[in-house]
Amino acid sequence: MSVKYGLAAIADTSTRLFILGSLPGERSLGEQRYYAHPTNQFWRLVGLVIGENLQGLDYGDRLALLCKYGIGLWDVVGAARREGSGDHAIHDATHNDIGGLKRDYPLLRAIGFNGGLASREGLRLLSGAPGLTLIPLPSSSAANARMSFEQKAKAWTELRRFLTLPLKES
Repeated sequence: MSVKYGLAAIADTSTRLFILGSLPGERSLGEQRYYAHPTNQFWRLVGLVIGENLQGLDYGDRLALLCKYGIGLWDVVGAARREGSGDHAIHDATHNDIGGLKRDYPLLRAIGFNGGLASREGLRLLSGAPGLTLIPLPSSSAANARMSFEQKAKAWTELRRFLTLPLKES
């Protein structure tokens, strides 16, 4: 079983909200892009949260819009042994320094955890962290078929109150 290493954090000094996944899947690691698998609903969900069509943009433009709205990306797991892309296959995980996020990003107000493993580990690691709202989110992975897209979207819209800029008028 090979060791997989995650991606660098995407954030800047205006980041008010982080969305943390578990560990990028094979496609994302291969392309060095967060949420690169076309069936992952992440970009569609975050697009609904900020009122932008992220799916139609190239990766660099997607990241620029996230920064504009004060959203950062990273993962709870920094490295782990894993075959394939599933969270269930993660073994011997080492965690990123998510406890240092508030220190490194002083405007940070909230962290959303994308999926079960990210939520369980992130909530455990950040339990009692002052000044942060911690939000477990349903996984954006298409493998999470227990919930419809509409149910996921309803949960993800909780993130809106932490955006830097007001939403566009519809």
